Amino acid sequence: MIIPVRCFSCNKPVGHLYEIYKKRTSEGEDRKKVLDELGLKRYCCRALFLGHVDLLETVAKFKKS
Repeated sequence: MIIPVRCFSCNKPVGHLYEIYKKRTSEGEDRKKVLDELGLKRYCCRALFLGHVDLLETVAKFKKS
């Protein structure tokens, strides 16, 4: 739902890079190029960004009673 602050595998801080990644890819830039420029070289960190599905808005529709 929310991008983690640190990578689960290598413990590198990655949470602050997600907004930049999201903005640049929505403008049509190549994902590989953006990840390389952000300094995400390990496959574990790259997988966090490439496999992330933003479900926060969907889950927010359902209130806990």
